[in-house]
Amino acid sequence: MSLLQSIKNDIKAALDRDPAAKSELEVVLCYPGFQARQIHRLSNSLHKNGFKLPARLISHAGRFVTGIEIHPGAKIGEGLFIDHGMGVVIGETAEIGDNCHLTQGVTLGGTSTKRAKRHPSLGNNVMVGAGAKLIGAILVGDNARIGAGSVVVTNVPSNATVVGVPGHIIAYRDADDDTVVRLPDPEWDVIEGLERRIGELEQRLAELEGSHPIRSITHGHLPRQQES
Repeated sequence: MSLLQSIKNDIKAALDRDPAAKSELEVVLCYPGFQARQIHRLSNSLHKNGFKLPARLISHAGRFVTGIEIHPGAKIGEGLFIDHGMGVVIGETAEIGDNCHLTQGVTLGGTSTKRAKRHPSLGNNVMVGAGAKLIGAILVGDNARIGAGSVVVTNVPSNATVVGVPGHIIAYRDADDDTVVRLPDPEWDVIEGLERRIGELEQRLAELEGSHPIRSITHGHLPRQQES
């Protein structure tokens, strides 16, 4: 695929996934996610050809302009859409498949200090919600959905929806007919049980308070009638 066609795919991704996008020119001029991706094209090319410092300098300038930090070594597929994008961090060994969607505050980060694969790999058509943190050399399968604010440190299978801290699977999406099969969520069941119990206790307490006359706050006895 030619460079021009690849850039057109980035523009199309923004127009398809953001109802606020009104024209191709608006995407080019006003979308920091699109701009950061084009800056990364240049820095990645320099990085692959051994010009590591110039690549980092260009990447650093791109971070200053867009608020999005993409290491020159990161591998990015076609049609990436970074929505808003402020605070997005994509590490050196991160890999992103085709038609992925990242929102603001997303981190594809690493934990190891070794010069090895230490950042996440995203399959195709992955969506990552605002503020989600994907840490380590994990694999996120095709069509996966990561909920906003989630912290994911283990592999995510294809078509799964993950939420929470730490992230856990709550549903699978059928790729053929787009139906969603929700899984039991023990943590949420416990929270709902506690909410019901608290409601019952509050109701019982209100009934007990209503069955007794008002007592004096200081002495715990009924207030005396004043003598005339």
